[in-house]
Amino acid sequence: MTVVVKIGGARAVDPEGALADVASLVDEGEDVVLTHGGSTAVDETLEELGEEPTYVETPGGVVGRFTDERTMDVFKMVMPGKLNTDLVESLHNEGVDAVGLSGTDGKLLSGKRKSAVRVKEDGKKKIKRGDHSGKIESVNADLLETTLAGGYTPVVSVPILGKEKSGGYTAVNADADRAAAAIAGALEADLVLLTDVSGVYEDPDDEATKIESAATPEEFAGVKDAAEGFMTKKVMAAEEALEGGASSVVVADANADEPISSALAGEGTTLEPGVLEDEDDAETEAAE
Repeated sequence: MTVVVKIGGARAVDPEGALADVASLVDEGEDVVLTHGGSTAVDETLEELGEEPTYVETPGGVVGRFTDERTMDVFKMVMPGKLNTDLVESLHNEGVDAVGLSGTDGKLLSGKRKSAVRVKEDGKKKIKRGDHSGKIESVNADLLETTLAGGYTPVVSVPILGKEKSGGYTAVNADADRAAAAIAGALEADLVLLTDVSGVYEDPDDEATKIESAATPEEFAGVKDAAEGFMTKKVMAAEEALEGGASSVVVADANADEPISSALAGEGTTLEPGVLEDEDDAETEAAE
């Protein structure tokens, strides 16, 4: 079994338990690919440099970072630099032979660069130019499989390698949850999205309303309806992972005891491939 784990970058997430759990899984012979976010660290670094982070809302209501050239420079410094190195260092201290990789290494993660994005400002739809972002279209699974076969544990961060219209390449930002989803799909792995809450809640303010699992399109529709704010992207990533071939997706608490093992045992919100609507069923519904 291969497990892809994404550790969130929120301030409230302590990676220590997850890293110890990675070590336990590796000792048991499991293949683990660790991925990580880092938006909080990027924002803090920007502020230390006197820059203001910029977030925009898409016409569909999803809030995300706008990555201008200056922000991209900071992003490259923080994500594959300090954060990735810190995680690799910590894993070595847990006895894990970890290898840090960014999405640009060996074209691990690649796709087209988006230099302009559609946004909604003051109720109006606009085009905002100068963005350095992209959507992952390709995963170099061979690189990860070769690394794992050699007994190493990959620690992967964005940026990804973005292809310009000119044919050249440049490093661009991409959502870390969706990067983890793309990797899990390519490796047909279980995906564990660790964050600062214990799953998807029907009421975002009430942990007692946590949705334990979804195994049908109808149940998944309920998960989508319940997801708000940052959880919207995680549910979107979960769907993309399952569409790509992932075995399962669990959204779970990074700060729980043995967070990865407990997530795989059913703690958190578990999503199975059965949540995807069958294409034949969809065509029948459209015809009706």
